[in-house]
Amino acid sequence: MANVQDENVAIKKRLGKLRDFMGERGYGAVMIRNIADIRWLTAASRVLDDEVAHTALVTLDGAWLHTDSRYYGSFVERLGEQSPWCVDERIVSHAKWVADKVRELRIRVLAVEDTLTLGFYEELGVELNKVSCACLIPRLHGDLALMRVSKDEEELSLLREAQRITDAAFDHICSFVKPGMTELQIRAELEAAMLAEGAHALSFDSIIAAGPNGANPHARPSERVVQKGDMIVMDYGALYGDYHADMTRTVCVGEPGHKQREVYDVVRRAHETCAQAVRPGMSGKELHELAVGVIRDAGYGDYFNHGLGHGVGLQIHERPFAGRTSDDILDEGCVFTIEPGIYLPGEFGVRLEDCGILTESGYEPFATSTHDLVCL
Repeated sequence: MANVQDENVAIKKRLGKLRDFMGERGYGAVMIRNIADIRWLTAASRVLDDEVAHTALVTLDGAWLHTDSRYYGSFVERLGEQSPWCVDERIVSHAKWVADKVRELRIRVLAVEDTLTLGFYEELGVELNKVSCACLIPRLHGDLALMRVSKDEEELSLLREAQRITDAAFDHICSFVKPGMTELQIRAELEAAMLAEGAHALSFDSIIAAGPNGANPHARPSERVVQKGDMIVMDYGALYGDYHADMTRTVCVGEPGHKQREVYDVVRRAHETCAQAVRPGMSGKELHELAVGVIRDAGYGDYFNHGLGHGVGLQIHERPFAGRTSDDILDEGCVFTIEPGIYLPGEFGVRLEDCGILTESGYEPFATSTHDLVCL
């Protein structure tokens, strides 16, 4: 992981990107409550959890973070003395804290994220009235999420380590799975392998779907017993330094039948066609349609109905998206998945997913796990 000095450089660059945007829009301050956005702007690794217990305020020349005693010490320790962030644990509501800052700093335009809850928005209005402050409160529309699309070196190092752990777990699980095990037993072993390899947590609830269960793209692991001849869809990832890995491999228990092999080969061809063709400037819709074309031409067009991919970083699903309605542009530096699949109801499913970065010369997957069909 990066040291504090490197992180402070990253923080200043990220704050600079936000302040350039604020200057263009005429914002005096931006208030942030979204956890991923706060993590990105502070670079405070392994401090935040799922609780929305923090509020950040950024102006053109200052950055403040309001939190409580449960997190204050961790923030102070993690950020260090040279951080541009000032951490405040004053025991008041977040809305009152913001209102007091607006009055103190004489802010006239306070931009807020459109992910803000209606309850907090109304509470903020009440507190501003209490301190006799009138300011414009325009909404951001995913602007910080767009700023996070292009990953810097600090982020890429965490993403690559998360993927290294994920690849190691695949190697382990391939030597573990046997007929007679349940999907839940396989999931427990896979997740334990990631934690043992150094994962800080799991990216999401792992999908282990064998046989007919694999025809459900987001199947939940069950007590179903794995049988010889089953295809098993394994979609999982390690979390490291708050950054996610996301990978899917489909394996076969024993030798695959002709149809299983055929479907696997079509999915692999769709995946690799997209990975080889994508370049900066292509839209998410264009990339998705490329995969659809490969699968449709092979006769399985009715059995691939989800999006081809999504961005990955501080969130497991973030911009950019690649799907049938996506206008997102895939730019240099963005990280996203390519994950075509074919799902045959009552029979089996196949999905092949890598996560990687788009560079000037093309797509570079983080994963090193083979695309060959692994037969256990």
